[in-house]
Amino acid sequence: MPDPRSAVVYRTRLTTRFRGLDARDGVLLRGDAGWGEFSPFWDYDDAESAAWLRAAHEAADDGWPAPVRDVVPVNVTVPAVGPERAREIVAASGGCRTAKVKVAQRGPDGALEPLADEVARLEAVRDALGPGGRVRVDANGAWDVDDALRRLPHLDRAAGGLEYVEQPCADVAGLAAVRRGQPGDRAVPVAADESVRRAEDPLAVVRADAADVVVLKVQPLGGVRACLELAAQVGVPVVVSSALESSVGIAAGVALAAALPELPYACGLATVQLLADDVTDSPLLPVDGVLPVARPEPAPGRLAACAPDGDTDRRWRDRLDRVSALVGASASAARR
Repeated sequence: MPDPRSAVVYRTRLTTRFRGLDARDGVLLRGDAGWGEFSPFWDYDDAESAAWLRAAHEAADDGWPAPVRDVVPVNVTVPAVGPERAREIVAASGGCRTAKVKVAQRGPDGALEPLADEVARLEAVRDALGPGGRVRVDANGAWDVDDALRRLPHLDRAAGGLEYVEQPCADVAGLAAVRRGQPGDRAVPVAADESVRRAEDPLAVVRADAADVVVLKVQPLGGVRACLELAAQVGVPVVVSSALESSVGIAAGVALAAALPELPYACGLATVQLLADDVTDSPLLPVDGVLPVARPEPAPGRLAACAPDGDTDRRWRDRLDRVSALVGASASAARR
């Protein structure tokens, strides 16, 4: 197990506000197999964060299964920005032919972003991708069923046909209702993300016939091997996505995507583009729409550029100590 005393805390601002964040931070851990990342968002409590630490331990101590492919196709992620900025993001994406576009953003008053703004963003992305480009949207569970059923036909037309809608509603029942409520000849496939990674029972969404696609994220689900086991059980196509990590964390997602027997969709792993700085001199950035199956190592100069303030450093080290104690206690109980 990596020694917590050797942990390195990083922090970097984001180039565009994303998921309500202006910066991203986390902890890097080194073990016999290499580096792992522990970076649960701050809305995860210590118990939820234990899976994230198990994923970091797997990366640092055990390494990952052998890949079956050398590169992984990826999508560009477009935050809730205006049409011109959306075009710029796609143009600078490193040749990505698929875009995931954030929708269902709420203002300070709690009101949903106007549909016209979402339509303009999607039209801009579609035009920037050009012929043959694929567009998917991510609502992060912010719609109710009526919102989803009312907006999806407009967004589908604006995109020239949506590949799928990710987590349109917050719960499994809502996902199932969106799938059932769409006209059969024009239904947008539904992908489940939060209903898998934040669920006590990740397979509930499959039993409810609530998703056409399942999104897997390595850290929240406890590691590459845990995700491979889940992928074998769900019985629907899977997409590997990031949790907005540094390249050290993204490498775990790439390892999962590279080890899957089938990879029918581009993966949401091109998010290092959203970081103003990275911890390595060899960041995992797409070229011709793919990421290499590689494992970048932190570089001293880059770690210095990403050094956090003292309060952030202490906060992460305290969190690591607490979650390490939980993981250790759980492992001890399992051995008894």
